[in-house]
Amino acid sequence: TLSTERIQRGLSMFLPAKKPKKAIRKVPVPDSSGSDQKGLNVDGFVAKRDYTGAITLLEFKRQTKFSKDHKILSLLAYCYFHNCEYENAVKIYDIILKGEATLVDPCHYLHKAAALYYQGEYKEAKEEALKGPQTRLQNRILLHCSHKLGEDQELMKYHQELSDESTEDQLCLASLQYMRSNYQEATDIYKKVLLGNKQEYIALQVYVALCYYKLDYYDVSLDILGPYFSVDPTSMTAVNLKACNHYKLYNGKAGEGELKVVLDQLGSPGDNVILKHNLVVFRNGENALKVLPPLVDVIPEARLNLVIYHLRNDDIQEAFDLLDSLEPTTPQEYILKGVVNASLGQATENAEMVKLAQNFFQLVGASASECDTIPGRQCMASCFFLLKQFEDVLIYLKSVQAYSHNDPIFNYNYGIAQAACGKFVEAEETLLLVSSEKFRSEYTYLSWLGRCFIMNGKPRDAWECYLKMECNTESFNMLILIANDCYKVGEFYFAAKAFDVLERLDPSPEYWEGKRGACAGFFQKVIAGKADKGQLVDIIGMLKNNAVSPQAEFIVSVMKNWANENGLPIEDTD
Repeated sequence: TLSTERIQRGLSMFLPAKKPKKAIRKVPVPDSSGSDQKGLNVDGFVAKRDYTGAITLLEFKRQTKFSKDHKILSLLAYCYFHNCEYENAVKIYDIILKGEATLVDPCHYLHKAAALYYQGEYKEAKEEALKGPQTRLQNRILLHCSHKLGEDQELMKYHQELSDESTEDQLCLASLQYMRSNYQEATDIYKKVLLGNKQEYIALQVYVALCYYKLDYYDVSLDILGPYFSVDPTSMTAVNLKACNHYKLYNGKAGEGELKVVLDQLGSPGDNVILKHNLVVFRNGENALKVLPPLVDVIPEARLNLVIYHLRNDDIQEAFDLLDSLEPTTPQEYILKGVVNASLGQATENAEMVKLAQNFFQLVGASASECDTIPGRQCMASCFFLLKQFEDVLIYLKSVQAYSHNDPIFNYNYGIAQAACGKFVEAEETLLLVSSEKFRSEYTYLSWLGRCFIMNGKPRDAWECYLKMECNTESFNMLILIANDCYKVGEFYFAAKAFDVLERLDPSPEYWEGKRGACAGFFQKVIAGKADKGQLVDIIGMLKNNAVSPQAEFIVSVMKNWANENGLPIEDTD
């Protein structure tokens, strides 16, 4: 999950709720007399979008002889807002609104509401907006506040007030569609606006590219970004989006390479939280515990990536705690909630959590917007996997196999599903494609691969899997699997070996009976010429481990007599 910084244009697209202040650059300060010897003026700074410079100049004037000048204060609040210093903007608007009533422009209530919105204070923003004049700007602010507050009836009311003829209203509607994950609808609006105003609104191409990024059309997103780079080749937003596309198409190294343009300018990510966040993603979680926790309430994706980091490091409880209070609204959030609940539910044998995970996966996989996407189909596969309906799992995983051929997690799950459906040849091939050493050492992987080996007539390979395991409960369970599966398919030699080890570890009558049957079965195959009679020596050696058993002695005696009669002398080693 990457963070793709959004362009700010009025109320058409919204940045994350809270954003740290930008570092103030050093700018020449005019002398106290107010003269402009170095040609400095506010209009010049604003024209160049150098709001930091404008703020420095305005604050100097405010602290000298213009402390109550409404024009200076209004322009200062405007610059603070556009410099993303919303808290300072609100403070200045408070000063203005507490001034003489005859001088106060009621539109400042709307401006203050916009600043409050960007701070994530939606209820307060709504209250301030209602104090302002009934304009299109007020309607747009109230529309977005209603969306954030979950007031659906209010939202529909303000939605109906939007004008098809107003560009600002249409951009506001597009941003609302974007935030509701209706990326195609947002794209359609942006394209319509661009048709008649391509040069004036060229920055909207970045908006369209962002929507295509969200729709997983990374190549298309890159193509649409191209023309904008001819206008602003060092745009932080555009370069970051390009880097995210390269990460998705190739790898983290490619993504980080695209950020070189802005990193060379800055020297380091510095205070730019978007760059710091995405570099953690590009570098596969490097410094995640240092960088991501402070950004959890700043960048929405930071919480999700921190959850992914904990999952990759098997800190399932930490991942669960991070998501426990989160009400999912996007497919990514539903998916992660599903993964976390499935992981913890299976680990703690909590059926309710597993059921909840099924519901999360089904909600995404069955939704109209996600059902034909790769994540959507993987969600349906996960849902059926938890329900143990493996035939259905195969239908969905097979449909996305071409896009996930080298993904170890995909091959792990696909191989298990194939094996569960009895497709052992295909399952063996798929499981052997798993490249992660971590996965290859897990008992679940080894047990399914071992079963595939046995069912495909390769019991020796299954035995090798057991020999590589450490002596613990999992290796004991592996022996039980080999013993029973080999017995089932008539691979009696390795069934006997497994039962022999089991019996020595746990002298249970059940294991002796299994070994006795496997030894007799192997002897029968030797007589029929279907097994290597040279291995009969090993079988007799296993039976001698039960020297006190009359049954064992009798079986050994019969085997020796047959061996001697058939030219296979077996020396008595008692």
